[in-house]
Amino acid sequence: MLTDAVIDRGPARRFLEPASAVKVAAGLARHPNRMARRLGGLGLELGRAATGRSQQQPERGDRRFGDRGWQENAFLRGLLQGYLATVEAVDGLITDADLDWRSERQARFASANVLDALAPTNFPWSNPAVMRETIDRGGANLATGARRFVRDASARRLPDSVDTSQFEVGGNLAVSPGAVVLRTEVFELIQYQPTTERVHEVPLLLVPPTINRYYILDIAPGRSLVEYFVAQGQQVFLVSWRNPGAAQGHFDLDTYARAVLEARDAAAQIARQPAVNINAACSGGIIAAGALGHLADTDRLDEVASLTLFVCALDNARAGTVAAVANREMAAAAVAQSAREGYLDGQALAGVFAWLRPNDLIWNYHVNNYLMGKDPPAFDILYWNQDAVRLAAGLHRDFIHLGLENSFVPPGALTVLGSPVDLGKVTLDLYAVAGSTDHIVPWENAYRSVRLLGGEKRFVLSRSGHIQALVNPPSPESRSSYRVTDDPPADGPAWAAEAERKQGSWWPDYCAWLTARSGEERPAPKTLGSRKHAASAKAPGTYVHAA
Repeated sequence: MLTDAVIDRGPARRFLEPASAVKVAAGLARHPNRMARRLGGLGLELGRAATGRSQQQPERGDRRFGDRGWQENAFLRGLLQGYLATVEAVDGLITDADLDWRSERQARFASANVLDALAPTNFPWSNPAVMRETIDRGGANLATGARRFVRDASARRLPDSVDTSQFEVGGNLAVSPGAVVLRTEVFELIQYQPTTERVHEVPLLLVPPTINRYYILDIAPGRSLVEYFVAQGQQVFLVSWRNPGAAQGHFDLDTYARAVLEARDAAAQIARQPAVNINAACSGGIIAAGALGHLADTDRLDEVASLTLFVCALDNARAGTVAAVANREMAAAAVAQSAREGYLDGQALAGVFAWLRPNDLIWNYHVNNYLMGKDPPAFDILYWNQDAVRLAAGLHRDFIHLGLENSFVPPGALTVLGSPVDLGKVTLDLYAVAGSTDHIVPWENAYRSVRLLGGEKRFVLSRSGHIQALVNPPSPESRSSYRVTDDPPADGPAWAAEAERKQGSWWPDYCAWLTARSGEERPAPKTLGSRKHAASAKAPGTYVHAA
């Protein structure tokens, strides 16, 4: 993702991967009988679709084909079934080609982009909901959509995914009461106001990702992790990263690891405790792991009471589609380009994220905005998702090298703050959460990452994606579930296939685990900060607003 966001591959490269196409063709040439059977089966299935005898059905939960017209209209039903048969055949042909892992992922990525774009839902003449809307509005929907399309195409931007006018950071997002108790060139540290009469003595430090603003952890009342932790009697501190510009291009992994330790020191001083629980999400987890490797190397690991990792991959072997489509030449070019600019533009990275889930994040809004002529929805997570920040060139470079070299895995291969990092020496109790449908951090990578660390481990696999794995509050109506193990075996997929599913959110399970590592209770502080770290501004602070 960090290479693709810098190197403009152009729209054609989203749909064409010549090298992988050649490998597919060569693989099928070695197995002509397989290809003949697959194409023959496709022909028979297309015939069944045309005559109303096909049994093809879209996958459960595929919202593209939820309109009743796809089942009630014989022509549209046949069109849908023919499309599904084609998708199935292409997928089978790639399997039949017996490709290596990287080529197979590249081929599936390119073919999926083509087939997703050609879905009958994406055209006004073959989408029953659009046809109905066009009749009802006399074509006004298409006129409105055409104007939006011209505007977006001229700006080379994707269709809007959210109505941004409905949200305000500090207004209806990131509203948990608190104060900034430390501001540096790199971050602001927010301490949150207790809502219980007594609090646990060991404070909790939240380290959010560096490629989005922190408030996914405090998204909205009733769905905020910060709010929930505070209500459980935790003393919560949170890092709000600065949005770096060209002048901060030198910020690198060491800069951010040092910042985590500085935030830890401030939280410990304010809480008057020697150790702090650290909870780090996504890229924040990568930074925290490096900082802990330094503490372990310098015999200071007792400064941290426990570690939590949310949707974080430290082991990047076979890290999904994004790893398959990258190579060292692209990476070198991406590093050079961001070094010239001083940063990686956040909007470019957001575009890469979107193309990993085009049906949900691109074609869904293509239909809504351009064909239906409707405004995008008002959804707080989508607002946060488009509220992109920049990534400093130094950290961009270091993250790319981490991904290419998989430097956390061999002990001592990575150096942070002058220390060789050996995660096996990080013997803290660990709680880790991954999402079973995460398209950014494959859960298998998060699982293997847990096994790199040396302490007692509790791994939770939530039935959700990258963000919903975090924004997963307890609710009687929740359809969430999760699987958990305190002894992650070597074969993660085998464990997942057999593990018992627990209904509901994992939040209560985590808070019970965290409480056991948070010390005794004591009266909640009446004021925030300390003499050394005085409160200087109300939460959510100033860095979260910086453009």
